[in-house]
Amino acid sequence: MTAGPVLRLDGVRKRFGDTEVLGGVDLTVGEHDVVALIGASGSGKSTLLRCITLLERIDDGQIWLRETDISDPRVPADRIRARIGTVFQQFNLFPHIRVIDNVTLASRKVLKVPRAAAEARALELLDRVGLADKAREYPDRLSGGQQQRVAIVRAIATNPELLLLDEITSALDPELVAEVLDLVRDLSTEGTTIVMATHEMAFARDVADRVVFLDGGVIVEEGPAAEVFQRPREERTRAFLSRFLGPS
Repeated sequence: MTAGPVLRLDGVRKRFGDTEVLGGVDLTVGEHDVVALIGASGSGKSTLLRCITLLERIDDGQIWLRETDISDPRVPADRIRARIGTVFQQFNLFPHIRVIDNVTLASRKVLKVPRAAAEARALELLDRVGLADKAREYPDRLSGGQQQRVAIVRAIATNPELLLLDEITSALDPELVAEVLDLVRDLSTEGTTIVMATHEMAFARDVADRVVFLDGGVIVEEGPAAEVFQRPREERTRAFLSRFLGPS
């Protein structure tokens, strides 16, 4: 068993033109941690996740996935992404291939898992989320909540070391949110290491081990979820949380 954190960010900075979106972020995520990133739109949450999954290259600092400096531009991005499961707001399923092919694509093409083994794993996971009967359907035949559960299954099918979730309920109708959050709750109890950007404050409070509040591209406050929600230290944190949970 490898000691040390699963993910470490040291002084991560990212600019888009003249705008600094991340202003020196330090973050450590341990094995089996569930870390919730909270903050207003534009605070840097999604950009931070995109930098971790190498969809955006950082301007300064380092990002480590276990012992690998993944911010080194010489590191093969596809190989790193195979170690990280990522789920976005917009399900990003391939519409022209069936559900089971969406789920098995990375296992077969990147990890070279034989089709039979990849499909057996996919069917097992789809069955767990109540979608085994949809394996041969095309994504557009599924509801939004079903599509997002398939996207999560696709992300965990490769047994990733880290699961990144970027506002995964924001595109869903309210009645579909619970079924997706229930799946994330199950993954967290099973020990999956998760970093999630979310605007679901009650969910973050109940499920996350730690909460990180970003504002203006910097971490304003972080700590155990119960502590941050019940006794936030910083005025900016209190002001943000009061909009969702009422005055603390």
